[in-house]
Amino acid sequence: MVPRIPVIETERVSLCDLTLDDAPFILELVNEPSWLEHIGDRGVRSLEDARSYIRNGPMATLRRHGFCLRQVRRRMDDVPMGLCGLLQRDTLDSPDIGFAFSPAFWGHGYARESAQATLDHARRVLGLPRVLAIVSPANARSIRLLEDLGLHAESRMRLTADADEIIRYATP
Repeated sequence: MVPRIPVIETERVSLCDLTLDDAPFILELVNEPSWLEHIGDRGVRSLEDARSYIRNGPMATLRRHGFCLRQVRRRMDDVPMGLCGLLQRDTLDSPDIGFAFSPAFWGHGYARESAQATLDHARRVLGLPRVLAIVSPANARSIRLLEDLGLHAESRMRLTADADEIIRYATP
């Protein structure tokens, strides 16, 4: 495996671009009950599905927009913990921040540290004037994190006519 070069690094985490070698991690993460409940079923059932998810999601977004969801790795032992980064949805007028972590890493501040570093990178490096976030109204942990990061609720909306209602947050 090729050594990873972090795109964003903090004291405890490294955010790295995903590679196809990350398929086993993605397969596990996107099928976690919390992912399925709050983010949705992405239909990833095999390693090939996971590679396709990486190719058509984060890799394609990076090529198109210069940012993407990145794998969050714990620096002390290089263990993959989750995803954090920016997405560009057709239905939103600005990029939005997304994050998801394996339950074993909840409650340790890794999501907060990763999300703050991603927002700082969005402002300072990418020059984005505004970053959005969308969240299920039932996802109290993510709502609390977004508010702790200084984002504020703007509205309730649906990304598509048949989608569940979500809350749209934005940076000031």
